[in-house]
Amino acid sequence: MKICLKSSIIWSSGFELDSKRKELSSLQKDLQKPGFWDNQGKAALSQKRASQLKEEVDSFEGFKREFNEIKELVVAFGHDSEIEGQISQKIDILSAKIEEKSLALSLSGEYDKKSAIILIQAGAGGRDAEDWVCLLLKMYQRYAERSGFEHKIIAQSFTEGGGPDGRIGIKEVEMEVKGKFAFGYLKKESGAHRLVRLSPFSSKQLRHTSFAKVEVIPKIENDEINESILKNEDLKVETFRSSGAGGQNVNRRETAVRITHIPTGIVSSCQTERYQAVNKKIALEILAGKILQLKEKEKQANLLKMRGERIEADFGHQVRSYVLHPYNLVKDHRTGIETTNTQAVLNGEIEEFIKAEMKSFV
Repeated sequence: MKICLKSSIIWSSGFELDSKRKELSSLQKDLQKPGFWDNQGKAALSQKRASQLKEEVDSFEGFKREFNEIKELVVAFGHDSEIEGQISQKIDILSAKIEEKSLALSLSGEYDKKSAIILIQAGAGGRDAEDWVCLLLKMYQRYAERSGFEHKIIAQSFTEGGGPDGRIGIKEVEMEVKGKFAFGYLKKESGAHRLVRLSPFSSKQLRHTSFAKVEVIPKIENDEINESILKNEDLKVETFRSSGAGGQNVNRRETAVRITHIPTGIVSSCQTERYQAVNKKIALEILAGKILQLKEKEKQANLLKMRGERIEADFGHQVRSYVLHPYNLVKDHRTGIETTNTQAVLNGEIEEFIKAEMKSFV
C-alpha cells in the first residue's frame, strides 16, 4: 500500500518550518531579555507574533507526527485488507487537514484574520434587484452559520412592499460577519453578482436579469483607529431617526448615526443599536475599514500600472452569475467553478467557490 498525500511536502516548503522555528526561538529569547518590556507597544507585537508562530509550528509538526504514524502503520499492516481501510481513512483525514492549512497560507494579508463587514447594494434591475439583495443577504447569513461565524445586520434601507406576494425589498444592507479569518475567506466575494430568473414582479412571468454589488471590508476595532486612518476634522457626523424594527426608543429618538469622510466622500452608517454612542462607534469602525480598503486598492492599482497590466474598474466586472431560468446554473467567472445545484448555493453552500478563489492565490 502506498501513501498518497498530495500536500505532504508542504511542511518542508510552503509551511517554511525551519525559518519559523528560528524566528520563534529568537522572539522567545527577546521576550526574556531585561528591559524588553520597557517598550510596551513593541513587546506586545512581538508576543503576538510569537504566539502566532508557536501555533503554526505546533500545527505543522502535528501533521508530521500523523504522517509518520501512518507510514509506520503501512509498514506494519500495509498488506492487511482489514486494516487497509482504516489506514486509507487516516490518510484522507490528514490530506484534508493539510489542504485546509495550505489554503490558510493564502490568508496572509494584513487584515485577513479580522471579522468582515459585507455591504450589498441593489444595482440594475429595479424591484428584482432589490429582491436579489434579500436573497444574497440570506445566502451570506447561512454561509456564516455553516462556517461557525456570528452575524448581525448593522444598517439596511427597505423598499415598500410590492409584487404578487407583497414582499419587501432591500435597497442596501450592511452586515457584520464576526469570527477569525471571516474577512480572509469572504474578501473575494466583492464584485457584481448577476441573477437571471422568471421575475416574481412580472404579471407575464417574464425572464429578468438583475444585479447587486457586494463589497467586503475588514472590521477595524475602535481601539485600532488612529489619526493616520481617520482625522476628526475630516469627518462629518449626522444623526437621524432609525427606520424599521427596534422599539420606540430607536424610532422616536435620533439614535442612528451617519458619518461622511469628507476627503473621499465615503459614507458609513449604523442604526441597529438603541444608543447613539454605540451606533457611532460601529459606524466609525466600518468607515475605517472602507478607508483602509480604498488605500489597499489604490496601492494595488499603482503596482499594476507600474507593471503595465490592465486594471479592472472597481466592481465593474461580473464575478458570479446565478441562473434560475431557463436552466439552473451558478458560475464563478474568475475560476470557472460552476454547479447546477442553485438552491444549495442560495442556502449558503458557497465554500467551493471561496476555496477555488483562495487556491488561485496560494
